[in-house]
Amino acid sequence: MAAGTVLAVAVLGLPGSAAAQSENAPDATRSAHSAVQAAGNAPAAAKHGKGKGKGKHHGQAAKHPGKHHRKHPGKKKAPGEILGSKPSSFQYTPGVPTPTKAWKITYRSTSADGRPNAVSGTVIVPDDGKATPRPLITYAVGTVGLGDKCAPSAGFPGGTTAEAPLVNAALVRGYAVVVTDYEGLGTPGDHTYMVAKAQGSAVLDAARAAQRHPEAAKYGVAADAPVGIMGYSQGGGASAKAAEMAATYAPELKVAGTASGGVPADLTKVADSLEGGDSAGYLLMSAVGQNAAHPALALGKYLNAEGRKLAQVVRSECVGTVLEAGRGKAIEDVTTSNPLERPDWQRAIGKQLIGTQRPSAPTFVYHGDADETIPYAVGQKLRADWCAKGNAVQWTSFAGQSHVGTAIQGNGPALEWLGRRFAGEPASGNCGT
Repeated sequence: MAAGTVLAVAVLGLPGSAAAQSENAPDATRSAHSAVQAAGNAPAAAKHGKGKGKGKHHGQAAKHPGKHHRKHPGKKKAPGEILGSKPSSFQYTPGVPTPTKAWKITYRSTSADGRPNAVSGTVIVPDDGKATPRPLITYAVGTVGLGDKCAPSAGFPGGTTAEAPLVNAALVRGYAVVVTDYEGLGTPGDHTYMVAKAQGSAVLDAARAAQRHPEAAKYGVAADAPVGIMGYSQGGGASAKAAEMAATYAPELKVAGTASGGVPADLTKVADSLEGGDSAGYLLMSAVGQNAAHPALALGKYLNAEGRKLAQVVRSECVGTVLEAGRGKAIEDVTTSNPLERPDWQRAIGKQLIGTQRPSAPTFVYHGDADETIPYAVGQKLRADWCAKGNAVQWTSFAGQSHVGTAIQGNGPALEWLGRRFAGEPASGNCGT
């Protein structure tokens, strides 16, 4: 069974054993998003536009050469204000239209250092005739890559976005969904991949933007409706950070709960497990992301010729291509000296730790105990940290499931849990078990 078919099975609620889904997922060392990209989404995404050449930007390569850059896009707007909107469409698999309305938006958000920025995303609503307030899920996708062509909004119209079937599972339940492209993915500059505050802000401001969208309002997207936060892998980190930030950064949002899976809560432990392995490409992606947020880290001065070559691939291509290029690479293979041994890099990565703040709403945290991309112990530690801070954590472990398998298996239970929060049912969690 191809990965896309497996996702469709999961979305439609059709029977299929966890073992069969895991066994047939291509390359068990990849995450759910990269597996689906490898099954055909990465080449399809390239049809949306040729890879852009990139010039200099903070000592590294920048997107959109020759394109006029505003220093502070949307500076005079409040976070969540819509800067632009145009009609789009949503397919969860190529050639299969859905009964939805969609708009690609650009909205004001906040970078990791507090500066205003512009982020793109997509608002999607069921076209079911309902105009009364409905729940909104702000959905954070897993790793798609750093090239603009890989952005979720680029693939939704043709059904080539890897997690579109998982998004569709929320839409068929009658929920509105907004999907951020994150900072720098579809907008000027490098994507701040795995930079927790930038990702959390983008997720929360996407919800604000959706609630301010005048056309979406005709389909029940309203400020007085409950909001759910959801994501897996990179999206698990983004959604988890958003859960920690919501009360202070976006207190007006009526967050009912957050469902986060495969959360890379501790980047140091994740890096230790990935280096030199099949998914080592994620390490350089993370390094480029940190450097995009903090140019003073000066990643370029640490890279050797092989590292510079690979960094160009990272900045312009989608995740499947990056993982192939980086397969088996150790840090010493791409650097003249290890930046992770430098205090400034250690401080920057330390800031990405998730679990240091208590989310203001209940959380559903899930992880596969055979996850080969994000160590299971990292998920367990996040659960313990949030439980210790008094959060109502519903922890769900998927026995024998890989990173891919858990993305598939966990989507339905996560949405069911959010549905109970939308209905106003209390959540006590299972911290005591």
